[in-house]
Amino acid sequence: MGLLNKLRAEFIDIIEWTEPSHSDLLAYRFPRYGNEIKMGAKLVVREGQTAAFVNEGQLADVFKPGTYTLETQNLPILATLQGWKYGFHSPFKAEVYFISMRQWTDLKWGTQNPIMLRDAEFGPVRIRAFGTYAMHVTDPAAFLRQLVATNPSFETYEITNQLRNTIVSRFADAIGEAKIPVLELAGNYERIANVAKGRIVPELAEMGMSLTMFYIENISLPQEVEKALDKRTEMGVLGNMDQYTRYQTAQAIPEAAKNPGGLAGVGAGLGAGIAVGQQMAGALQGQTAGGSPPSLPTSAAFYIGDGGKQAGPFDLNVLSAKVRDGSLTRTTLVWRQGMANWAAAESVAELQTLFAAAPPPLPPQ
Repeated sequence: MGLLNKLRAEFIDIIEWTEPSHSDLLAYRFPRYGNEIKMGAKLVVREGQTAAFVNEGQLADVFKPGTYTLETQNLPILATLQGWKYGFHSPFKAEVYFISMRQWTDLKWGTQNPIMLRDAEFGPVRIRAFGTYAMHVTDPAAFLRQLVATNPSFETYEITNQLRNTIVSRFADAIGEAKIPVLELAGNYERIANVAKGRIVPELAEMGMSLTMFYIENISLPQEVEKALDKRTEMGVLGNMDQYTRYQTAQAIPEAAKNPGGLAGVGAGLGAGIAVGQQMAGALQGQTAGGSPPSLPTSAAFYIGDGGKQAGPFDLNVLSAKVRDGSLTRTTLVWRQGMANWAAAESVAELQTLFAAAPPPLPPQ
């Protein structure tokens, strides 16, 4: 810096920072030749700002919004005479940092790599998430010590990567402990966000910052899983597969009639489609019935004539027992549905096996 600039700096007695409208600066060190500050200089701190004085490498004081006259000897103030005495190089050095206290909104966060979860319905699944957050400086002294240090300017990009990593890590902890089913995550964004925010805030406080807002915009599954869910939803919407197959067939007939081969040319295709539809319908019906086997076939039921009275109907197992106890003989009259008249038991083919081991009646005496 030339001599003219040195002299000009000696006559500047207003210390202020007019932050550019599109600036991303979180902290800004006021430029002053040799870090000299004149006795009686004016310090202007605007709303949304804080001024911090650093004297000989140590934080001396913090000023909130307002206008101050720098006269007290307890501040790191350098008199112009001291500067002249040492040839513009005062043995006392002071720096003024302006720190932006405003809220920084619409900051983005997102998972670079999927988060693995164990879902009760789908098993292990991978999810991704993204959203927005807002933050601001709450403790200028801690912010200056932990992050700014000797940097002449400190911009948001220098901290957003660290903030994003902290947010994603704590979000993964929160969603893992919540144990919310994947299909119910959309209705619990606020709950998960509040849990994650509670974990993030203490870590940011150590750096002199605060998380004012935290939003989850979306939690998504891998593309192949989403396609499978869409198929599952489609099957649920279709409902009765037989009706759907008939509807598809009815829709295809007019289109087939327009083809050069007519209906004959697509008959095989329609037949195959119907067969597939019936198989799918049968499979779905089997699932609906719980996979139980069909009922066993029942044997024919017979009525018997006993002493001029009708008894029954009896199945073959009961009739076999009657043969053994002698209440059903070869000459006993029997009838079942489909027979024209009553007939002797031994003349009915279905009952002949019952008498195979039974002796014939004794001849008359």
